[in-house]
Amino acid sequence: MPSIATNSVRIPTRALIGYGACALAGCLWGTGFFFGKIALAEMSVGHMVLYRFLFACPPLFFLLRRPGFTSRDWTLLLIASFLGIPVQYLLQFQGLAMTTVSHAALMVGTMPVILAVGASIFAHERLDWMGWLALAGSTAGVSMIVLGGHRSPSGHGPTLAGDLLIVISLLIALAWVLLNKHLMQGHSPMAVTAYGLLTGTAMLAVWVVFRDGTPPVHGVSIKAWLALAASGLLCNAAAMLLWNTGIHRVPASRAGVFLNIEPALGSILGVKLLGETLGPLAWIGGGLILAAAITLTAGGKGVEEVVVE
Repeated sequence: MPSIATNSVRIPTRALIGYGACALAGCLWGTGFFFGKIALAEMSVGHMVLYRFLFACPPLFFLLRRPGFTSRDWTLLLIASFLGIPVQYLLQFQGLAMTTVSHAALMVGTMPVILAVGASIFAHERLDWMGWLALAGSTAGVSMIVLGGHRSPSGHGPTLAGDLLIVISLLIALAWVLLNKHLMQGHSPMAVTAYGLLTGTAMLAVWVVFRDGTPPVHGVSIKAWLALAASGLLCNAAAMLLWNTGIHRVPASRAGVFLNIEPALGSILGVKLLGETLGPLAWIGGGLILAAAITLTAGGKGVEEVVVE
């Protein structure tokens, strides 16, 4: 039977930890496209994504404990892992290979709204009008940051196909977030993250090796190896653990605003990578994102979640 649990922010410390973890996860994810572009210059999408997760896995073995998952929990975990790792990441970085870093960042700026709508429909979270206004302002800020840059004429331009693949990957990411949120009602974020990443990486390895062959070892530059290691440890292992820790403590619809840190930082790094400059519009956009984050975390009413058991 469905039961209703009110999750208003009555425990400041719990909320502070949750929002802080989500914000830090957004910062780490914001470097992902930048590191990805470096590695993609020397290897295929499949091999790059596989190496990222192979670097992410070793630290997770220290987090492994007896999870206590039921057969239904394992089924949900495997579905979430399949969608969240091989499907989402292969689509997302295939899109990145076909578009620019700045455009990819702009597409990711739609994720907070997708997450808020999805949480309202599927997780029965109700976001008040102030929350929706903050999300809209944050997304507008991301658009201003990205559009405030001027792409170098010598750079490769964006493509509609690449941008659409990024958006499709975000819809898949929504399913991953909501399934993990459901699993963490009965299990710790560490258990869900560790077992999810390890099983997802195993699925990814089978697909990539079958389709693209064994990933290259020789002929890869130190720069690419460092980018792969940084993206695996920071953008995958650390960011996923921080994000799951955050949404375990605060509603996913409110945490979504911190996902806009990712495209904001990603677009700035993309501008740096592509030799672009930031204009006044980009600085205004950054202010909107900061204002939205403060509004969403410090103000607004509680959010009620209907949890189906």
